[in-house]
Amino acid sequence: MYSKSNVLLFITYTICIGMLIFSKRYDVQAESVARQEAATVTVVTEHVALEQFESVERIISYETMKQRFCIEVSDKDLDTLMRIVEAEAGGEDRKGKLLVANVVINRVRSRRFPNNVTDVVYQKAKNVTQFSPVSNGIINKVTVSDETREVVYSALKGEDVSNGALFFMARKYVAPENAEWFDNNLTFLFTYGGHDFYTR
Repeated sequence: MYSKSNVLLFITYTICIGMLIFSKRYDVQAESVARQEAATVTVVTEHVALEQFESVERIISYETMKQRFCIEVSDKDLDTLMRIVEAEAGGEDRKGKLLVANVVINRVRSRRFPNNVTDVVYQKAKNVTQFSPVSNGIINKVTVSDETREVVYSALKGEDVSNGALFFMARKYVAPENAEWFDNNLTFLFTYGGHDFYTR
């Protein structure tokens, strides 16, 4: 009834329609798979980025909390430095306190003296202490002021107005022979507040 060519044409047409439908379904599936893969990559990338950010955040938080000082100090050193500054210069202005802190720090950095604050402050030469508040015990009786705390932290962070001073004395309180030793054996730098400052 139908010619062979018509039957072949119909079959060809049906195959083409089927292929077209199959092709569209495949495109939709491929697009869906591509979208899922992209979403997975995005999630993984965001997760990695978040982990990196959290890691950096932890480092920043730790470094922010950790004080950066010009010398290493233990808790005992920090307390000792605050006490000696208060004992030696509690009645002076900020610069007077800073100078005392600077001298102690300069000594810690010098090869001529011990390498930590506590040993510097309590050092004895020929059985004589280097700082009078140590010998008379005042270092243990002072109450450290907020200004002294601020000054000590500033000195430890590098604020220095000492011109390298390693020694100081309150001339009006020392015995004449001690003042003479300073004058004859050291290089005078300057006077500030109640103290004369010297270096080697």
